[in-house]
Amino acid sequence: MNSLFPVPCSLFPVPFPMSETSIRPALINKVIPNSIAAEVGFEPGDAIVSINGTPPRDLIDYQFLCADELLELEVRDAAGKTHSVEIEKDYDEDLGLEFETALFDGLIQCNNRCPFCFIDQQPPGKRQSLYLKDDDYRLSFLYGSYLTLTNLTQSEWNRIERLRLSPLYVSIHATEPDVRSRLLKNPRAGQILDQLQWFQERRLQIHAQVVVCPGINDGIHLERTLIDLAQFQQNEVPAVASVAVVPVGLTRFRPSEDELIPVSRQKAAEVIQQVQSLQTKFRQQFGSTFAWLADEWFLIAQQELPSESHYEDYPQIGNGVGSIRQFIKQFQDAATRMLPTRVEPARELTWVVGNAVETAFVPLVQQLNKVEGLEVKLAALRSEYWGQEITVTGLLTGQDLLGSLSGKDFGDGILLPSVMLKHDDTRFLDDMTVSEVSHQLGTKIWVVRGIEELLERCVAKQLS
Repeated sequence: MNSLFPVPCSLFPVPFPMSETSIRPALINKVIPNSIAAEVGFEPGDAIVSINGTPPRDLIDYQFLCADELLELEVRDAAGKTHSVEIEKDYDEDLGLEFETALFDGLIQCNNRCPFCFIDQQPPGKRQSLYLKDDDYRLSFLYGSYLTLTNLTQSEWNRIERLRLSPLYVSIHATEPDVRSRLLKNPRAGQILDQLQWFQERRLQIHAQVVVCPGINDGIHLERTLIDLAQFQQNEVPAVASVAVVPVGLTRFRPSEDELIPVSRQKAAEVIQQVQSLQTKFRQQFGSTFAWLADEWFLIAQQELPSESHYEDYPQIGNGVGSIRQFIKQFQDAATRMLPTRVEPARELTWVVGNAVETAFVPLVQQLNKVEGLEVKLAALRSEYWGQEITVTGLLTGQDLLGSLSGKDFGDGILLPSVMLKHDDTRFLDDMTVSEVSHQLGTKIWVVRGIEELLERCVAKQLS
């Protein structure tokens, strides 16, 4: 639920920048047990140099090259010795390898200077990966991160077409050339409608994102953008499959000279009314809502979220469109299956979330507390670290927990959603660790990865 900010590159496993022509061997960090790779004898630390004579640039190349039935791999082991490995397998059968990074030739970096970019709204001195600015179509295809299409060479456009890399996820923000160029601070940004026409002609798709910045691309500009994008929804294979409308997210670390202003309650209500009016027309025209409002609009406006049925198949869940409704449904389904009528020994737990979901999560806590012997308190926090009045859970930092929770009674301990932490690590966005926060608060912290793990911790027979 981090849709207050466009998805930053630092959330994805990428190496530090390298030249486009520099392809390093694909370093293996995991071999799946009982897989083809395990039977052959691959080990973590080995690296694939080439597949059937071709060095893979990235995970996309690896997947395409490994689809063949006969493979000849050049492999470099951890000691630096090179081996040739021949594998015969079924077509499209996976080898069972995972890699240190999805990109073997380095990150394609952003050449824009968007004032609302999350990367530029962070304090200095944190881990280097937090400052990597990606605008890489491969991460968009693999993970759903957003790109702007402003930095692609002709060879990259050709590769997208040749490999049918669809859908991609594109930050549009505005279709009027002057408005988009102003937002991205890049004259090439004005080519977006021609680029969408390119996707349409090749029957390739994108999902679009519009970050609304009051006074710049709202009002008549937002209406023009959504109507323009809807023109690409009408073919058998829509070039624009969906649009997410997201409020700009600002932190206290943003450059002082930027021209941005935060979204007010009045502005949020205005955008909701404007987009809902267009949604009615789109449903009549396409049979789909097409343009979706991120949950944050309703939270800022202090309005009730749309019903679960509104979100169809959740095409923009990565942008926080319907994420709260989806979480509530999944929670209720899991709770029906997993919650007993009583737990022993009795326990009291504190569930930490961002204050953006406080109202929506109160009924969930009430449902938990119907279990005899279980008491869960909801600690819904705002982020002083980022300077936000409304904060999604994923942006809470260790310093936010210390500032808001020091001296409080947590009962037996804290339930901490893993969305606050770096992937496969225990560090918050401010580089504090869970163990540091646990020590300073003087309480046990359980990191919970998903709804079922949260419920399991609540009803576990042992609290340790």
